[in-house]
Amino acid sequence: MEEREPRTVLITGGNRGIGAEIARAFVALGDRVAVTHRGSETPEGTFGVECDVTETASVDKAFTTVERELGPVGVLVSNAGMTADGLLIRMKEEQFLRVLDTNLAGAWRCSKRAVPQMLRQRGGRIILISSVAGLLGSAGQTNYASSKAGLVGLARSLTREYGARNIAANVVAPGLIETDMTAGLSEAHLAEQRAQIPLGRTATADEVSGAVTWLASDAAAYVAGAVIPVDGGLGMGH
Repeated sequence: MEEREPRTVLITGGNRGIGAEIARAFVALGDRVAVTHRGSETPEGTFGVECDVTETASVDKAFTTVERELGPVGVLVSNAGMTADGLLIRMKEEQFLRVLDTNLAGAWRCSKRAVPQMLRQRGGRIILISSVAGLLGSAGQTNYASSKAGLVGLARSLTREYGARNIAANVVAPGLIETDMTAGLSEAHLAEQRAQIPLGRTATADEVSGAVTWLASDAAAYVAGAVIPVDGGLGMGH
C-alpha cells in the first residue's frame, strides 16, 4: 500500500453495487470517503449524503456538506446511473432524456462542482464509471449506451482543459459484473452473456474497484483521458 496523506473521496451512487464496493476499497486505503444516496444506508466507514445528480442545487448542497465535514474533494468517482430500456421505436423521448440527464449530465454537474476546489488544491482525480455498452452499443439501450459513451468524451475534454493543472479524468468501463442487479437475471440469460466474454465469466465488483483505486493512485499519475475496460475482453478493439 502506498504511503500518502488521506484524501477526501466522493462517490456518487456509492450506497450499493459497484459504487459501494468502490467506497469500501477507498475506506480500506485510509481515505475519508463520502457517498451520495437517495435515502438508503451507506457502507460502513463512509459518510452518507443525500443527492439527486439531476439537480444542480442538490449536487452543490452535497458537495458543500462533504467539504464541511471531510474537507475538499480530491477524488470524484461518478458512479450514479440508471437504465430505462426499450427498443428505439417504442422509447419515449422522456425515457431517453431521463437516462442521459442522470448518467451523463449528472457526471457533468458533479465534475463542474468538483473542479474549482481541485484547482485550489493544485490537483485531483475524476473517474467516470461507464460501461462496455457505451463502447459496443446495446440493443434496447440507445439511451443508456449513448450516456455511457458520452462519458468518454467528457473525461477526455476535462483532461484537455485541466490536465496541465494536475487534474486527470479517466473512465472505467465495466462489463458483466456480479451485483444485485445481475442476480435478478435468469441463469439462461447469464449463460448467453458469458458465452460472449473471452474470459468466460462475470466479474466481481472488487475487480472494478481495483481499477478505480489504481487510477486514483500515484501509480497512475501519468494516466489521463484513458478508458480502462473491466469486461473480460468483451469490448476488445473499442
